[in-house]
Amino acid sequence: MKKTGLMLSALAVAMVLISSCRKEPLNDMTADESRIYVTNYDEKADFTSFKTFSIVDSVAVISNREASKKELTQYDKQLLAQLKSQMQSRGYTLVDKAAKPDLAMNVSRIDVTSTSIGYNPGYWAGFPGYWDAGYWGYPGFNYWFPSYYSVFRYNEKSVAIDLVDLKNAKSGNNQLTAIWNAMLRGTGVWNGNNIDSMVKSIFDQSQYLKTTL
Repeated sequence: MKKTGLMLSALAVAMVLISSCRKEPLNDMTADESRIYVTNYDEKADFTSFKTFSIVDSVAVISNREASKKELTQYDKQLLAQLKSQMQSRGYTLVDKAAKPDLAMNVSRIDVTSTSIGYNPGYWAGFPGYWDAGYWGYPGFNYWFPSYYSVFRYNEKSVAIDLVDLKNAKSGNNQLTAIWNAMLRGTGVWNGNNIDSMVKSIFDQSQYLKTTL
């Protein structure tokens, strides 16, 4: 039903392809090169049939550390403004939500921290490929690593944008269909200096998202 697009910088892809020549190619990426833009769309949707849209007046902040909330920071204002501009450049007319728009755009910032604990029961040398202790002058010896626990803590900030079809709302089952989604992930997605390029990228990746004038 849905098709997915994925945008990576050309340099990022190239660096992955030559990973056999370098130990840690990802360590040499810039913040811009590390960002990933994923877009999904409903291939049954006729985007030219929609004429008007409305966008939320604030941004939902979703976190697994605190209660969800709505915010309108300077970053949020700039993000909403760029999304409006891109939609209008595709021929859609911005209207108030009370005017029954064809499309509704929801915007969320996601801040998730995860923690996991790993247990390694230890292992012994002697498996194929390991250096034998006899090489070091200790024939008949073996060596091993004791068991240990490790704690991993990971934080990711991302942005999700959903375009919902209001024009064809199904009253029988109270269902709304999201016909387009974009996910912005990677270093610096919550940095206001990157908003213009990020929003442009997801729309450049979604050439089907336009209407007839």
